[in-house]
Amino acid sequence: MKKTLAMVMAGGKGSRLVPLTCHRAKPAVPFGGRYRIIDFVLSNFINSGYRNVYVLSQYMASSLISHLNRNWNLTGITENIEVVPAQMRVGEHWYRGTADSIYQNLNLIRDFKPGHVAIFGGDHIYKFAIDQMDRIHQESNADLTVAAFPVPIEEAHQFGVIQVNTQNKIIGFQEKPQNPAPMPGNPTKALVSMGNYFFKSNVLEEALLQDAENPNSKHDFGHNIIPKLVQEGADVRIYDFSTNVIPGDPEHASPYWRDVGTIESYFQANMELRSALPALNMYNRQWRIRTAQRDYPPARFVKHAGDFTSVDIIDSLVCEGSIVSCDQMIQSLIGYDCFIHAGSLLKQSILFSGCDIGTKSQLNRVILDKNCTVASGTIIGEDREKDEERFPFITPSGIVVFPKGTHVPAEGPIEFSHDMAFLLENDKSTKDIMKQYKDRYIVADRNKHSHDSAGPRYRKFGPK
Repeated sequence: MKKTLAMVMAGGKGSRLVPLTCHRAKPAVPFGGRYRIIDFVLSNFINSGYRNVYVLSQYMASSLISHLNRNWNLTGITENIEVVPAQMRVGEHWYRGTADSIYQNLNLIRDFKPGHVAIFGGDHIYKFAIDQMDRIHQESNADLTVAAFPVPIEEAHQFGVIQVNTQNKIIGFQEKPQNPAPMPGNPTKALVSMGNYFFKSNVLEEALLQDAENPNSKHDFGHNIIPKLVQEGADVRIYDFSTNVIPGDPEHASPYWRDVGTIESYFQANMELRSALPALNMYNRQWRIRTAQRDYPPARFVKHAGDFTSVDIIDSLVCEGSIVSCDQMIQSLIGYDCFIHAGSLLKQSILFSGCDIGTKSQLNRVILDKNCTVASGTIIGEDREKDEERFPFITPSGIVVFPKGTHVPAEGPIEFSHDMAFLLENDKSTKDIMKQYKDRYIVADRNKHSHDSAGPRYRKFGPK
């Protein structure tokens, strides 16, 4: 396994996660208060003993690269987690698909000369003892092994759906079919690809070279590479993720994997993390999820005098450096360096770092990106009709999402930061809704969003 090379595909835009991904790649989106999505796959590799990992970046990679460079340095001479930006090595085009991202970096594989290559996505939330899959892949002598997991049949159209025989060999593969095939004997679920693969390196290289010459290909593992290998009779097998055992987890623990590709699924995964009995065990000392180590003071809970006599916290997570002086916080997740002022009420809300919530504000099912401010007395999430009149980004279930650096007054138009407004007005995923709300927001006169946190500062200690 030491001669297995790991490659993480982290160049995706994540267009279904807008506005959280208008200015950052999906793997760089914060999660769980203090992590980034990319931290989970990298922690899985490091915990599993892998020390040679390439992270392939492309879209809006600045914050991703900054996070990796600052927090994911390995110290050994032969050890590295190396960021590989898209370089147009094979022509005047960026990555045209997941397979093309590996094809354009075949030089890395050829230089390393591995026997096998692990290719994993960088945009899911999960714990995975990857060496167990590697071992089964090599022992079976498979050309390709695909990590697979059953999901509800109604969700399977978002994934590659797999059919297998009794020897776990893949005999059928459809990428994001409209009518997914159910698992034999269980019509409520379908077996899907997790987007994590182990290839024999020679099989991978030959498949990529052939695919690159096909002008009709989408240059994608799910659409092209895997179905072609299956059709040609290659030995393509599944790894049953449900058999994966994380060292240090309780014996009864179920494997955890979430595709946080939409605002709804992202919100739900965060809510699962702060539940009374979270499905994702973050307290396993043998399987730490690594991330940035920040020099912030402990979280602080302040009981105010006067009209505000208590701080009632129920099933919530609060990260370091934050000060909480609210009246009540229910099932919420607060990032680092936030300030929740006296008399406010938060229910099922997610605050990224550096947010400031004014006194007597009420937030229900709200996501605030980094460095947002909410004025005193603001009410969000209690009246759907009023929210839709004021706020551009609301999911079908009523989750209200605010881009980075947004200021929300108690009444009237919200204020977008200068550079976020530019991105939102020009991104194809958001420009139409921004046109619709053109007269219902203003743009800050400063020429960039505030890179400084809006969280606690000494001058702010006290009622707001």
